Amino acid sequence: MLSNLDYQIFHLINEQANSFSALNGLMRFFAEYAQYVFVLALLLYWFSRNTLNRKMIISAVVSICLGMGISFIIGHLMYRDRPFVTHTVIQLIKHPANASFPSDHAIGAFALAVTFWLYGKRFRTFWLAAALLIGFSRIWTGVHYPSDVAAGALVGALCAVSTQFMLLRFKRPQQLANLCLELYEKAEHKIWDKSTKPQSDDA
Repeated sequence: MLSNLDYQIFHLINEQANSFSALNGLMRFFAEYAQYVFVLALLLYWFSRNTLNRKMIISAVVSICLGMGISFIIGHLMYRDRPFVTHTVIQLIKHPANASFPSDHAIGAFALAVTFWLYGKRFRTFWLAAALLIGFSRIWTGVHYPSDVAAGALVGALCAVSTQFMLLRFKRPQQLANLCLELYEKAEHKIWDKSTKPQSDDA
């Protein structure tokens, strides 16, 4: 399953950890922690209390769940060891020796970045660049092959596009998303509005 070209590209990128060691800290950040910046963005968009933003978040979360489900199936049907299991690599981060193909980090990052792009968010180019760096850093740090990341990026992007298409074109998914959002916002209004309501002078 692993082609010679795939390994050669991996080796070329991974070796840069020696040649440009000053970048290793940045690569570790993107490989391990940049995903939490995406999580923070999800929370900020959600609690903006903007209906379109919340529909975007629903689309993003569905995309990620769909992508992870596909990854689980592929990982069992086409199991591949991590680079550090099979080869001598420069491994900069700790990682369990589980299935390498496809990259879950790439799936999640690209599902979110492409969803933000499709909904025309102002910083969509930044999110796409961040997703690319997350994928690249997973190779640099020695935990994924290039094809793992490419496959993950493709799965994540396709899930984002298909989920948005489904939510925009099909009535039932629209109704379900709107119902969930309506129920949540009713509960939110009761809690949020009550907590921010000014006390009376008699209190």
